[in-house]
This record gives sequence, C-alpha cells and structure tokens, in this order.
Amino acid sequence: MASIHKEIPLDASPNDIWDALRDFGALHTRLVPGFVTDTKLDGNARIVTFANGTVARETLVDCDDGRMRLVYAINSDRVKHYSASAQVFADDDARSRLVWIVDVLPNEIAPYVSSQMDQGVLAMQKAFGRSAA
Repeated sequence: MASIHKEIPLDASPNDIWDALRDFGALHTRLVPGFVTDTKLDGNARIVTFANGTVARETLVDCDDGRMRLVYAINSDRVKHYSASAQVFADDDARSRLVWIVDVLPNEIAPYVSSQMDQGVLAMQKAFGRSAA
C-alpha cells in the first residue's frame, strides 16, 4: 500500500485552519478553492468535484476537535483502498502545519494521487498563506 505524506506550512492560526478543515461541506470555498469547484453533503459523505472534472464521494470517518484531525475515506471502482487524514499542528499562535496523509491501493495510482494532493497544497497555501518554514 502506498502512503503519501504532505506537510503544509501555512501563515494562519491553527484555529483558523482547523475551522476550515472541519467544515466538511465547504471544501471548495474555505480550504482549497480553485482545486475543488463544488462540494455537496450527502449524509456523512461529501460529493467533491475537482477542477479537472473528477468527482469523488468522500465519507467522513472522524472529526476530532481536540486533536484538530479529520479522517475521510473513498470507496470506488477505481480505488481498492483510500484512507486519508489531515491534522493541524501549531507552529506558533499565527502559523500552522497541516499534515495530510493518504494511504491508497492500488499502488499504481499513487503518483496521480500525490500530484493531485500537490495541487491541493497549492490551493491551501493560496487560501491561507505560505509559511517561510
């Protein structure tokens, strides 16, 4: 199983980043505008439309306010396994790091997933500022 890790420095307070991350239905307006063009809630899932036209159903697994950690999964015909977590850490009161980890099968799709995550990272950094770290 491929495990992809992205550590994203951001010039925003941990609380501001967490508030946007935990807003499960506002991915396209608050966390990664431009990378995601639409998000619709459907029970404990969100239907996410990406800028490249891909649509994914992401199921909320856990939203932990104490740890500022969100976990979601994707089940589809293309992907045998997809589990993701995103967690916010404080660098100080005004700066944060978001650690985004995706575990995926089959391994062959890992390069595509990683490149998509890189685009998500750029959208986050545009939305919240990029730390000099």
